[in-house]
Amino acid sequence: MANLPQQGQALPDLDLMTESGERIGTNELTGQKTVLYFYPEDDTPGCIREACAFRDRMDDYAAADIRVYGVSLDSPESHREFRARYGLNFPLLTDEGGRASEALGVLRKNRKSANRVTFLLDSEGRISRVYPEVSPETHADEILDDAASM
Repeated sequence: MANLPQQGQALPDLDLMTESGERIGTNELTGQKTVLYFYPEDDTPGCIREACAFRDRMDDYAAADIRVYGVSLDSPESHREFRARYGLNFPLLTDEGGRASEALGVLRKNRKSANRVTFLLDSEGRISRVYPEVSPETHADEILDDAASM
């Protein structure tokens, strides 16, 4: 993986899109703690497990005032289908052309997908933790525990 941003750094300028076509930039990722998790591809086994783990803990994330966004290079249409198929209760963002993935050092060499890396942001949009290697099954629990200590 390329150089990942480190704890305390501000996010670079990002331009992501929700599955409904709304633009989300870096300045929209402030105001509350935020999980920005990058994953390779909708509807693949590890990505399904990871997304469903976040889904299953979403009440706990909401109670802790933490929002969650999943990010991949998949299209908004693919994200809509993925969310519906698994009842995902948080937004999925499209990284058109992989620009955000590249800026954050998570774009794979094939430039068609992102590595599985998560960024936990504080309420000011600064990086509190970077998770470069995660277990899709337990990752949502780990982040929730870490965010509670921020």
